[in-house]
Amino acid sequence: MNITHILCPTDFSEASSHAADLAVTMASAYKARIAALHVVDASVVVPEFGLATVGSIDEAGLRALRARTEAGLSAASRAGIRVDVFVEVGPPAARILDRAAVLPADLIVMGTHGTGGFQHLVLGSVTERVLRKALCPVLTVPPRAQATSRLPFRRLLCAIDFSESSMAALQFATSLAEETDAKLTMVHVLEWPWEEPPSPRLEDLPVEQGAALAEFRRYREKMAATRLAALVPAANRLSQPPAVRLRSGKSYVQLLDVANEEGSDLIVIGVHGRNPFDMMLFGSTANHVVRRASCPVLTLRR
Repeated sequence: MNITHILCPTDFSEASSHAADLAVTMASAYKARIAALHVVDASVVVPEFGLATVGSIDEAGLRALRARTEAGLSAASRAGIRVDVFVEVGPPAARILDRAAVLPADLIVMGTHGTGGFQHLVLGSVTERVLRKALCPVLTVPPRAQATSRLPFRRLLCAIDFSESSMAALQFATSLAEETDAKLTMVHVLEWPWEEPPSPRLEDLPVEQGAALAEFRRYREKMAATRLAALVPAANRLSQPPAVRLRSGKSYVQLLDVANEEGSDLIVIGVHGRNPFDMMLFGSTANHVVRRASCPVLTLRR
């Protein structure tokens, strides 16, 4: 995996500060440079930074914002990582996406509140729009107070549904595990008809129906286990053999459960499709995982 440019938007919040720490970790692993970006919303007047009129900012305000943006990535400078600082005025999501395209960015790292839905994201609809529309992978980071992850990453969790996007996610997760000497776990979730308890016991169903359903479940589990096992050799260059987990139930519930059980420092998940409906949801499983995870989540779209 080749990562040379990492874009790290900041709004000077605590969550953005935590995201900056992870941006430094990723830049160190891949010998990448960081573009730190602060966007002044053109609809907001900020007199203390010299934003006298909507859409304009004076030189003193620009210098102050650049200095504060640069200070947020001081750890990168101390580590010898090159940091480019940008301060722009305009719609934040559009400016972030534009800057990502111009660099071009190989990864965007940004913070979230991580609870209750996108209306509670630190950058609000900004983060949601970036997740939906970014052409590169996006690493969303919960606030430090809620985070259970450690730096550098030691335990990675990759969601596998055998789609093209999840294969891209596995490639990324394998690359990162190799760079950081982390333990990689691959998880596949079988979506079973009954998601919430109480589910009917097979023995309570009519005999023929119960037998057929049990056989179908065994078949699906065997096929999934075989396909997962076939992916292990692709990650055999890792110092620690990847683990394989097969779960049944609702995908996002099971992924979060495994992440909690294993103390995962990062979840890597592929996102399907680019049609308008897919982009609106950016993948329902990824949607739920990003909202609820206590560790960073890296989403890739194919």
